[in-house]
Amino acid sequence: MEDGPAMFAAAVFLLFGAALLTWTGARALHRAPVAEGVRPAVAVPAALLAGAISLGLGVWCLSRL
Repeated sequence: MEDGPAMFAAAVFLLFGAALLTWTGARALHRAPVAEGVRPAVAVPAALLAGAISLGLGVWCLSRL
């Protein structure tokens, strides 16, 4: 009964994490700003960390099934 919400949460975390990492990588590769008004030296690692945490949460949700 708990499998449905866990799979949904895992899918959301995995999709968000993958999209955030892809978007951050593309922006950093083109030397475009990742966050408006924030230095790239701060914004890129913060976005990468958030994407990695989201992927980790998705994997954790899948491991709980």
